[in-house]
Amino acid sequence: MKKALFTLALSSAIVLTSCSSDDDASGMDETITIDNPVSYSFERDGESTVSFSGQTTRIKMAHELLTNFLDESNTAESLKAMFAHDDGAADFEDADLNASDKNLRSKTAASVDYFYANTTDQTLIRADFESWIEGQVNEVFANWNVSAAAGIAGQLADGEKIRYVNAKGLEYNQLFAKGLIGALMTDQALNNYLSPTVLDESSNRTDNDAGTVLEGKSYTDMEHKWDEAYGYVYGLNADASDPNADLGADNFLNEYIGKLEEDADFAGIADDIFQAFKLGRAAIVAGDYGVRDAQAEIIREKISLVPAVRGVFYMQRAKATLADEVPNYASAFHALSEAYGFIYSLRFTRKPGTDAPYFSKAESDELLEELMDDGANGLWDLKAETIDEISEDIAERFGFTVAQAAD
Repeated sequence: MKKALFTLALSSAIVLTSCSSDDDASGMDETITIDNPVSYSFERDGESTVSFSGQTTRIKMAHELLTNFLDESNTAESLKAMFAHDDGAADFEDADLNASDKNLRSKTAASVDYFYANTTDQTLIRADFESWIEGQVNEVFANWNVSAAAGIAGQLADGEKIRYVNAKGLEYNQLFAKGLIGALMTDQALNNYLSPTVLDESSNRTDNDAGTVLEGKSYTDMEHKWDEAYGYVYGLNADASDPNADLGADNFLNEYIGKLEEDADFAGIADDIFQAFKLGRAAIVAGDYGVRDAQAEIIREKISLVPAVRGVFYMQRAKATLADEVPNYASAFHALSEAYGFIYSLRFTRKPGTDAPYFSKAESDELLEELMDDGANGLWDLKAETIDEISEDIAERFGFTVAQAAD
């Protein structure tokens, strides 16, 4: 067996030396050098090989759809059409999005590792997103100018902002947005495009080793698949080759990686994710698939922290708000709705070294039931003790403390 040893050189090249076994007639050592660039920039014959336009398109679609969640003139049909866009349909204001053959629904809960053989859960998850659209129209739009109260959907004032909630205090737009972070961005990146099943599909390794590019393209299929995972994190950055300078470029994974980066307890996570993406891509160019897969494991661990930490953060923020002498229900319910979406997203995380999430679908559903089950009126009846119990369950599973997430 050959053992690979590698060190990081000052030139940002990684040198891997494969020591020959006693049975190797050549008796020579095989050295592999990974050219790890400073930025996420890769070229072949003077042309960039980085491409993730489909991911950029879907992030833009998600932004426009969420904007329309707060326009009561929309119908359930128009919002669902934006979710399941057909090529050429006039669903968006952006003409380029209308011309695209991409859509959100087909990539929601669609990873090869989690859903290729589990279409039952896939169907249920997609139905959840469509039910949130229907709830927004049939419950919230219908009571758009009504003051919300326990058991009554409508609006709540949060300073100069207005929050629109259902009868149990939930903001459907927040459930949809934060749920999409898990069901689309996280699932596609961690459980689809970083999966060896996708990266090594068919003749991908042989083609990548030979530098055989896709027809009419500058990149190999394996390079492109890795870039597509990258695009779900950095697809809207002004300079995607150096994305940490522009965190918050979208309202999905990009923004909330930035939120963890701002917390002293998790500082460094943004660069950890970026460096792993960059080194993994460089390893693909060099044909070192062991290093590639090691970087995928780092990305899975770090990105999986995002919904966990932010879910606990928003629950603890809401607990503090609800404890005020005169609670700001609009602010508290907004935070709890964000938490709900992040807890929903836990089923799409990936525990390194396994083929499973940190919380299964059944387990995350159980947490959500607990969140809503302190009384008939949902969040209006929520107790501080319940918030703490859920927070502790999540923090313990991921290996951080509630205090760390609550900062």
